[in-house]
Amino acid sequence: MTASRTTYAMTTVTAAACAAVLATAMPATAINSYNATPAPERTEVGALVATWDNDDDPATPDRVDWVCSGTMIDGNTFLTAAHCTTDWPANVRFYVSLDQDVQAGLDRAAAAHPGDPAAQARSVAVEGTAHSHPAYPGPASDTHDISVIELPASAVKARWSFTPAPLPRAGALDALGPQGLNDTSFLVAGYGTEEAERGPGGQTHPGGGVRMKAPVTFNALNSAWIRLSMTAPQGNGGACYGDSGGPNFAELKGGRTLVATTITGDTPCYATNVVYRLDTPGARDFLKPYVQLP
Repeated sequence: MTASRTTYAMTTVTAAACAAVLATAMPATAINSYNATPAPERTEVGALVATWDNDDDPATPDRVDWVCSGTMIDGNTFLTAAHCTTDWPANVRFYVSLDQDVQAGLDRAAAAHPGDPAAQARSVAVEGTAHSHPAYPGPASDTHDISVIELPASAVKARWSFTPAPLPRAGALDALGPQGLNDTSFLVAGYGTEEAERGPGGQTHPGGGVRMKAPVTFNALNSAWIRLSMTAPQGNGGACYGDSGGPNFAELKGGRTLVATTITGDTPCYATNVVYRLDTPGARDFLKPYVQLP
């Protein structure tokens, strides 16, 4: 069974896209708790923050939360997943934060700006414009689950210092071949929750809102997807809810390259991260208008 690695709580109009809802948002660890570490050095990795309406007055937003992860791929372009930026209420507004602890920032902003979600979002993030793949959702073989947020470069530069993540050349993963893929070091990063825990109230996914990283290993490759193993005994960590759109890096020719984005995986977040390739013709055609490709 698989589930999108998204965490936002939405109305019934987005129920199909929302695989899990956070009952509470507490600053804690992200990614899986095993074999994972904080990632303050991954300053190009950010959180997607949204404001939206959740009552009968759509004139003003009344909700704000971080909802997904993503990566800066140039000075003003944030790469994430299309299921993070579609099927929202009409007045949704998207922001990007490159803070290490987004949840803590939102908690402080809620105290400083009670009842003002827009001010809370602006306190931790920069507003941008979302562009989802026009063919999303496509067939299972290639869902076109890719999106970018275009941001004002000056506003981003004024708040954060980062080096954009390099993208892969066309067919870079195919060129590695089976043995090369097995020998490649992969790293997943994001702001998502931990693996499932069972308690008196049932299964929960604690944590989230803090940028973390974890090693993963190659499992399988097809035309649009990579499957990466998250099994703890092999020293792996992995992605979970809230890591959707976040980066999966590979060491290619001595450099860390953003080769795929987190999309889905097993429901309890223990086994497999299913990620969308960025070296394919479809992904490159989508990205071409927004960023210079290698």
